[in-house]
Amino acid sequence: MAGIQIHDFDFNKLMEFVATTNGEVYMHTAEGDVLNLKSRLTQLLVLSGALGQGVIAEATIVCEDKDDESRLFRMNLYRD
Repeated sequence: MAGIQIHDFDFNKLMEFVATTNGEVYMHTAEGDVLNLKSRLTQLLVLSGALGQGVIAEATIVCEDKDDESRLFRMNLYRD
């Protein structure tokens, strides 16, 4: 799975999306880290350390479920 590139994406919206997904959701960072966004510990770490003002500057999001990936693509494209 190639994933979807996101830029300047609101972390809260991403977490709302993750809460409704059927499969696992992973964030691949520019530094090469792979984080499971369904994990509460990962959510806390990302929120506390990787984000300046609640915005993910750049990352690749990989969804195991194709329907989840389609929804994320639309969210990223239309910013809704």
